[in-house]
Amino acid sequence: MELTGRIVAVQPVQTGEGRNGTWKKQEYVVEYDRQAQYPRKMMFVLWGDKIDQYNIQEGQELKIHFDIDCRAYNGRWYNDIRAWKVEPDTEAAPSMPSEPAGRFADNVPPPPPELLASPSDASSDLPF
Repeated sequence: MELTGRIVAVQPVQTGEGRNGTWKKQEYVVEYDRQAQYPRKMMFVLWGDKIDQYNIQEGQELKIHFDIDCRAYNGRWYNDIRAWKVEPDTEAAPSMPSEPAGRFADNVPPPPPELLASPSDASSDLPF
């Protein structure tokens, strides 16, 4: 399966010892279907050398190829979403800047003199 979205969280690397030696994994949260009223999120995991190979950072637009598996532990069932390939999303639109260009530009013309002049009528009830 594959999914395209933006990485919104990168969890710390977890390590441990198993019967086959040392293991490490890292979990990531990807937000997808962002055009919908309520965008969805999914957590996936990378194991071993793939963590360093892909070097996933928060905010990246990625296409994630993964498999879904299920396992039982202590009588409960858990889903496991393991990514096996991660690549940049070449179809993603460039991100918009946080402030529109020119909003605080230094070359903004001053207001017309009529707006800067004080009223000549002293009986004005305006406080300025």
